[in-house]
Amino acid sequence: MTHSEHSPAPQHPLDPLTGAEIDRAREILVAAGLLGETWRVPMLLPDEPTKAELAAWAPGDEIDRRVDVTLMDAATGRVVEAVVSVTRGEVVSTREHDASEAPYGQPQYLFEEYERAEGIVKASPEWQAAMRRRGLEDRIELAFCSPLAPGFVGRANEVGRRVIRSLTFLRDSEDDIPWAHPVEGLIVHIDLVKNEVIGIEDEGDVPVPTGSGQYTGDAVGPVRTTLKPIEITQPEGPSFHVDGSHVQWENWSLRVGFNAREGLVLHDVRFDDRPVLARASVPEMVVPYGDTSNTRFWISYFDAGEYLLGKNANHLELGCDCLGVIRYFDGYVADDHGHAVQIPNVVCMHEEDYGILWKHTEQGPVGAEVRRSRRLVVSYFSTVGNYDYGFYWYFYLDGSIQVEAKATGIVFVGAGEPGSANPHANEIAPGVFAPVHQHLFCARLDVAIDGEDNRLVEIDAARIPMGEENPFGNAFTWTATTLATEQQAQREADASVARVWEVQSASKTNYTGAPTAYHLIPQPTALLMADPASSVAARATFATKHVWATAYEPGQLWPGGRYPNAHQGGAGLPAYSAGDRSIDGTDFVLWHTFGLTHIPRTEDWPIMPVDYAGFWFKPYGFLDRNPAMDVPESSQAHASGDASCCGGGAGCHCGH
Repeated sequence: MTHSEHSPAPQHPLDPLTGAEIDRAREILVAAGLLGETWRVPMLLPDEPTKAELAAWAPGDEIDRRVDVTLMDAATGRVVEAVVSVTRGEVVSTREHDASEAPYGQPQYLFEEYERAEGIVKASPEWQAAMRRRGLEDRIELAFCSPLAPGFVGRANEVGRRVIRSLTFLRDSEDDIPWAHPVEGLIVHIDLVKNEVIGIEDEGDVPVPTGSGQYTGDAVGPVRTTLKPIEITQPEGPSFHVDGSHVQWENWSLRVGFNAREGLVLHDVRFDDRPVLARASVPEMVVPYGDTSNTRFWISYFDAGEYLLGKNANHLELGCDCLGVIRYFDGYVADDHGHAVQIPNVVCMHEEDYGILWKHTEQGPVGAEVRRSRRLVVSYFSTVGNYDYGFYWYFYLDGSIQVEAKATGIVFVGAGEPGSANPHANEIAPGVFAPVHQHLFCARLDVAIDGEDNRLVEIDAARIPMGEENPFGNAFTWTATTLATEQQAQREADASVARVWEVQSASKTNYTGAPTAYHLIPQPTALLMADPASSVAARATFATKHVWATAYEPGQLWPGGRYPNAHQGGAGLPAYSAGDRSIDGTDFVLWHTFGLTHIPRTEDWPIMPVDYAGFWFKPYGFLDRNPAMDVPESSQAHASGDASCCGGGAGCHCGH
């Protein structure tokens, strides 16, 4: 990341925050006495315009640009939330958050706290004694003390305090990868306000694994030379057009946003200039571990709510992260002191070929017709500790949207006796054990199918018993169940009946008279495996259902609540839906849990190949016919002199 020097002025209320706006917000807070010497900024986000403000705005009107800031006094732990209008130069509102009262909840971690935590650990006589007891006194300087969110375990000396835990890993040299050398059973508990160790656990004497965790080209030996180059060129340039944050591509239009917590946010997504999504993002994920050891039983990271996915986003590189003709968007976040920081090339956008769009070979003179699919890709990557996550939004020519999360990086490991069995962790290298865990993401889709008066319907395939209604036994049908309230809309996927969820317009119909609609199509995903009575189930209740729907209300953005860090539970979706409001024919938000259940394997070490999870959002009666009928034949169709893309099969009329 680089400190911001210049960013263009916003032209639309939904444009992402600029560096100048973040710096101006800081000036206003300082002038108001809210950002003194000991105060820090754990989170700074755009305070987005309300839907009423958006509807009333016209190009050329003044834009009231507001910022939502979480402030924390590092000396006392006091927390204040402030909304600042950078347009009017004033603090609009302030609110105290008492993290010491149930259900607690701490602000997101500061980058400076990671370094401070390591310093506290290494200065601790108890930690030093534990290292000496293990015969590791000569490794203290090269030790890496990893700072980790504590979860919520209800310990009296932790409740209501700003706590972080530290596990120790060793390096063989300054440039070594530490994750391969865990010091098993050594946990340090730190109070980040008092800057002191409040507890230390030193259990067991498992040897530190000695194998290498290096994965760079110079460490793995000669690289293969058999792969030939693949060149992706668009000699006439890409098919999309960008104006500020606004993107137009074929029938699609959308606005690309970015913030420190969610990372990539899409606004006003339309197909054929008809609204599909008012706002879309992946605002939270939880990574719960299934290990009972004292080293890991408490681990359940909320990578957005505890660490900030956007603040940890990558500067993407052409030819490495993105291939082809690329359009990048820069992102701006606040550092720990509230100064603007630029993340260059944080969002990548490009087109890519995606195989066959549609094809048919007809007998006789019609022959074969083939059209190639392509998709618009909008993506970003974030690195939080040992894991790296890519978030990809794909837009297709047929009106479909696909969302995909890519998980890679380094699996989190502990140590064990080589060759021993562990019911909660696989041995993936000699003495290196990787616990079973999950990566459960939650997408937030502010649906707007032909407007904001929408309805949610669950569609299941249904068998018909053999008898009068099914005399031959072959018949089956489907059922459609309207989910009219927030409690009814808490649902689980069921692949055995091909379950999908249909978001219908309550007022618009297609030319057959059916409601215009989109289908949310889940991919197989295990829900939270932890016991319903567990602490993580209380904190990540969103991950206990595949689908939730809540009546739209400004500010209800976070599946696990605003402060999942050290929170007792019950915030976010359980609280949002507690009133069981109607979602039938009204403006509602659809939430979808998807992800991975990871039982690590040897092939995941020392660096994990990308694993994929996601879902589709496809038009279902939204359009009166295939919207990709007018896609032209591929420009490469006749490269070999053929008359068409026939391929010489049945009905060929190409002279094959």
